[in-house]
Amino acid sequence: MDDGEVGGDEIEEALGSLMRGEAGGADRLFDLLYEPLRRLAASRLRGEHVTLQPTAVVHEAWLRIQRGGERPFEGREHFLAVAARAIRHVLVDAARRRNAAKRGGEARGVTLVDVAVRDETTGEVDVLDLERALAALASVQPRHAQVVELRFFGGLTLAETAEVLGVSLATVKTDWAAARLFLARALETT
Repeated sequence: MDDGEVGGDEIEEALGSLMRGEAGGADRLFDLLYEPLRRLAASRLRGEHVTLQPTAVVHEAWLRIQRGGERPFEGREHFLAVAARAIRHVLVDAARRRNAAKRGGEARGVTLVDVAVRDETTGEVDVLDLERALAALASVQPRHAQVVELRFFGGLTLAETAEVLGVSLATVKTDWAAARLFLARALETT
């Protein structure tokens, strides 16, 4: 994730404060990561015809992180992985609510183009179809699904993803390519 102007040291310091239970630690971390997370949410919502705003996605994801009991975080990478999962769940839940409101109507898709899938998958994908495909991928290759979650929903680079997962960059590149192929095939059948 591009932290913009925010330095990794500032994030680590705020995260440490949060993990130590210091007053204001959560607020400081949220302030530091708000804008990068909002930009990420905006990119995921681009092309969606929904009333959900990037700010709402970030706030809902933050609330889920706070309630999630996932703490203490093991560091910045662990926090970013949790944030990616929270954003994923917010978007999936919103798509489910939208579909329920339409009673089975067609939902607008999000594109996978935004996260280096340009060469293989250029069409739109329904968020719920993507969620089902990711669940299927996770059942056979959990790490591949984690790579997609971190890259697509978390906005992490290949190198950041490797760091979060504790594997080599080459492994992440291989996993990313395999995951995109799996998803492309799974999404063709939906």
